[in-house]
This record gives sequence, structure tokens and C-alpha cells, in this order.
Amino acid sequence: MFNGIIYSNGIVSNIIKYKNSFEIFLKTNIKFTKSEIGSSVSCNGACLTITSIKNKFISFYLSRETLNKTNFNIATIGSLINLEKSLAYGTKISGHYIQGHIDTTGVVSEIFIQDKTWLIKFIVPLKFKKYLIEKGSISINGVSLTISKVFKNKFEISIIPHTLKLTNLSKLKKKNIVNIEFDMFSKYILKLKN
Repeated sequence: MFNGIIYSNGIVSNIIKYKNSFEIFLKTNIKFTKSEIGSSVSCNGACLTITSIKNKFISFYLSRETLNKTNFNIATIGSLINLEKSLAYGTKISGHYIQGHIDTTGVVSEIFIQDKTWLIKFIVPLKFKKYLIEKGSISINGVSLTISKVFKNKFEISIIPHTLKLTNLSKLKKKNIVNIEFDMFSKYILKLKN
């Protein structure tokens, strides 16, 4: 479980591609100990398990399911990845509860800059519109954000300078693909209603 408040990033240093999976290596300044091998880390919002730790390098194994659901299938060496360690009991929650289970990817359709705030519109498959709620929470590349407007198959978020400074969202351009996890509670409520 995560809360979507990003303080650190990692840079993809190597990718080993197998027939149906990847092994990805990141360089990061986050401190990890050998005892954290097997721990969960949010990587661009996807909950991944650490498979190795060596100095400033950590690695993860990505299954076919993860590659199908996330933007890791287009990751390249040098890509900047938002990182968050899993929550510890008693940790302050500043964002919203994020499981690290990516629902889909979205495509950046427009970026507007108002003063120092970025307004970004994303396109998602129409079947996910039921999870888009104005003023509701959403995770984009692992960052806890608030939906400001909802359109037919798009939604808009506002990103403040502090968030841009600490995350890879400042690197977004039109047509970029992002990982999206819809609010956990809206998914469960809709499931219970059906």
C-alpha cells in the first residue's frame, strides 16, 4: 500500500528482455538494505518486488501481465521513474490509498500552463469513465492527484510546481503514455452495486 506522495526517483540503468518478461534495473538515491529484497516499491505507480540491491542499484522482475498493463513495455535506458517505498504502520497519509495495481494506461492529449501550474488532459478507454469523478482521487505514474474536470473519454488534472519538481510528470509531453490507477474505493463500491 502506498499514498502517492513522491519524494524520490530512479533512473533506468539497464533492461534485460526475455520472451515474455523484463528485468529492469534502476539507479536511485533511496537507501535500501539487503533485508528489503522481496519488499514492494511503487515504480511509476506499479507495485513491484525488489529482486536485488547493490549499492545504489535495485532491480525488479516484470511479468507479462505487468508489461501489458503498464508503460514499462516502452521504458528505455535513462527513463525517470517515480519511486515510493510501501507505507509503514502509523505513517502519515498525505495523498490517498494506492495499491500499486495499475488499471490502465492513459495518453496525454493536451498540456496547458497557467502561471506555474500545469493543466494536463489525459485520454483513457471509454470503459473506465465510470471511475472518473470530479474532485476524486487518481494515481498517475504513482502520484496522488485530484481530477479537476471530466469529459467524455478524457479527464484533466492540475499539477502544482512542488509536485512537478519532485516527480517525472514535469517530463510529460503530448502523446506520452502514463500508468493510471483509479481510486480503490470507487472500484469496490461499483463492484458491490453490480
